[in-house]
Amino acid sequence: MVGQRSDRSSQSLESPRERADAGIDRRAFLRTAVSGGFALGVAHVLGADDFLAAGDDEVPIVTALVRTDPEDPFSIEERVRHVPADWHAAVEKAFELNELLARIGFTGYLGSAVVPGDYESGTATVSIGVSSEGATIPEAIREFADDVSINTETIIDVDDVEVRPESARPRILDTAAEGAPAGVACETPSSMATLGPALHYPPEERSFFVTAEHAYEGMPEPVGEPLSLPIRGAKGIELGRVARAHPVADVAVVEPNGPVAPASWIDAPTPVRVRGQLTKYGLADLLAREERLEKVGALTGHTTGRIQGVDAVTCFTDDFCRRGQIRWGGEMDLTDGDSGSVSYYADPEGDDEDVLVAGFNNARTWWPGQSYVWGISAYRLTEKHGYHF
Repeated sequence: MVGQRSDRSSQSLESPRERADAGIDRRAFLRTAVSGGFALGVAHVLGADDFLAAGDDEVPIVTALVRTDPEDPFSIEERVRHVPADWHAAVEKAFELNELLARIGFTGYLGSAVVPGDYESGTATVSIGVSSEGATIPEAIREFADDVSINTETIIDVDDVEVRPESARPRILDTAAEGAPAGVACETPSSMATLGPALHYPPEERSFFVTAEHAYEGMPEPVGEPLSLPIRGAKGIELGRVARAHPVADVAVVEPNGPVAPASWIDAPTPVRVRGQLTKYGLADLLAREERLEKVGALTGHTTGRIQGVDAVTCFTDDFCRRGQIRWGGEMDLTDGDSGSVSYYADPEGDDEDVLVAGFNNARTWWPGQSYVWGISAYRLTEKHGYHF
């Protein structure tokens, strides 16, 4: 970044570090940094120290929201990572293009996703799904794309939903004496789903149970309906009643009313504890480094898979589009009964059992040519509704 000229000197300042060293005040520094694109993609404007810690060809991004105290879900702080500036610029442009696509759409548009390249390439792609070979991306979109690659894929037979026979037995607790961890079966009046980890609401400092809203299928208004925890060989336990339903996010928020409290533990092969969640740029960072996510569903159990797209838009199944989605893994990583589980990533700076939630699993592909799980990203749930894991 080339800075503005100082009133005291005509020397051009080539980096944020040089501008700070020249004595520019913090407010002016941040204003210049923001105008130059250095603060795009972060949850809040970062302080000057974050910028000064980066190299001349790097910028800071917020990758996660993490609890400072594992036992206090409201003790949240931002975690920062420095990434190549050219990669950041390409990914930010791709996010802007994807947002434009979601806003205007075009005939045949079924969805899109941002696919960051690796750090060395400094590139990003927007993958666009269309319903027919004849679908044409508006020229204005192509012109806006600039240096961002566009990959168009034709998606066929979206309406032909494949129903797979269930061979797995649901993961049901033997006892709830130690609480109800995520990743096990829960029941609504109409179906079975997977219990997610505790969902927290900072404005009220309250914690809730959570599962997929579509598990209340056939109920036009699930608010007030119960969520139960089946117990093997015993009567199930009512966990609570739906307090809020978010059909676009496909999330049912359940207020506890029984002896069991929401838990931040996931019943993985080695149990793990939710310590926080990944941001949009945190997901982009993992994709750039080809890292994998994990999940535990009530039917398919523990699986892992790579991230395929972030900040995705899906318009496949309803008369509206779902935004802020994550695509990961393959279609075999999710089946009926797994909805309500979360995808997560081992916290690289936490204890051995700590993980960061990536997103909420709601559905999978069933059409030829594509294979992934999709659902709302944790950051989108925070931005749109104020909850966090």
